[in-house]
Amino acid sequence: MVHDHKDNGMSTPTGKHRNEELLGTEKIGRLLARMSIPAMFAMLINALYNVVDAIFIGRGVGALAIGGLTVAFPFQIFTMAVAMLLGTGAASVVSRALGTGDRERAARTVGTTSASAALIGVVLAVVGFSLTDPILRLFGASEQLLPYATEYLTTILYGIPFIVVAMASNNLIRAEGNPKMSMLVMLVGAVTNIILDPIFIFGFGLGIRGAALATVISQALSLLVTIGYFAGGRSTFDLHLRHFFPNVRLLRPVLLLGLPAFIRQFGGSFLAVLVNNAALHYGGDLAIASFGAINRLLVFALMPIFGLAQGFQPIAGYNYGAGRMDRVKDSTRLTGMIAMAVSGFFFAIMVAFPRSLLSVFTDSVEMLNIAVPAMRTVVFVLPLVGFQVVGATFFLAVGKAVPSLFLGMLRQIILLIPLVAILPPLLGLKGLWIAFPIADTLAAVVTVVWLALFMRRKLERAALEPVAAD
Repeated sequence: MVHDHKDNGMSTPTGKHRNEELLGTEKIGRLLARMSIPAMFAMLINALYNVVDAIFIGRGVGALAIGGLTVAFPFQIFTMAVAMLLGTGAASVVSRALGTGDRERAARTVGTTSASAALIGVVLAVVGFSLTDPILRLFGASEQLLPYATEYLTTILYGIPFIVVAMASNNLIRAEGNPKMSMLVMLVGAVTNIILDPIFIFGFGLGIRGAALATVISQALSLLVTIGYFAGGRSTFDLHLRHFFPNVRLLRPVLLLGLPAFIRQFGGSFLAVLVNNAALHYGGDLAIASFGAINRLLVFALMPIFGLAQGFQPIAGYNYGAGRMDRVKDSTRLTGMIAMAVSGFFFAIMVAFPRSLLSVFTDSVEMLNIAVPAMRTVVFVLPLVGFQVVGATFFLAVGKAVPSLFLGMLRQIILLIPLVAILPPLLGLKGLWIAFPIADTLAAVVTVVWLALFMRRKLERAALEPVAAD
């Protein structure tokens, strides 16, 4: 439970610290499976409820409602960006603190991160309520799509604080080496959302507002489970009330190391706004709806990769903090190979059966005629994306903020955003879809080169020197 007295933060590891110790001793293949499979499964389920949302909305309300959902989605992506800013940065700090045995620093980081997430979540909700209409118009809402987008976003805003805190805290659970609990938290939210979707959309006749309400309730439930875990004494972290007063000095490395993940997610939000506006200009409302359906399937395909990377991060971070460079290199190589294999599997399915996959969202022939060739183009080099994600995660895990920041920005900020701005005026709607595989290819090449050089020049040299905690 949470106490209010002090400790020295350097207690001897006992039974509940076993997960942490295994990060430095268990065989890499078995450890990666133990850490990643629960996260991959949970991320798949988490992505599944986003797909289910769109399916129920498309079937229950119509293709234009999918467009409204797509227009509102950048705000949710931005909310996730804030959660990842705090969660992934804190996970990197915490993993390396545990690797060096500094449990007090780890506990103070957990408390500071949780308190900051709650405060920021409330601020985001207030801003969203105050500026709903201009935000949605900026995000590409036409007069036809605006009512759907408004109904969805004004309901989701009630759950923004829950979403930020739950997502940030989930990263901290993984950082202490407890992927099963992390999976449970995500599953509670995802399964609840999937169950409530048809009840609210069809049973209560709430339409797109029902989908948003299901998301709010499911995220609140996830947060309650997380609070119960930390407050119930099941965590490695020996938390006290004093840990939950935000510490600016501790927040600085969290924000610095979380910045690459934030940039990547924020870039996704900004990119979605650009894509929405380009799709509306060159293809109309159904082009926006097509992008929404494709994006849901693409996110579903990439979620196992992000789950794999989340399982990989504490392994690399802990062993880097402990000076075990051999384990860092082995885990990176194995994770990269698995990532390419998984993304290759989804690539094959999405290229071979695009119409069947997209038809679950709508019967609109006009929309499918836009979406089918678009999806084949967008996922053309999907296998390369898997390794790019692992490479960026590696630099985050070992505390190298600059390369992690650059690689986090590379695909969506440095490459894809300019391509989306340049190609559609030249090639129309086709240019919009072509921008994706071009950016993916260039980003993957740069990541491979940078990672190879770092491994050769830095890690092998650092293996002979002690590694200090940040």
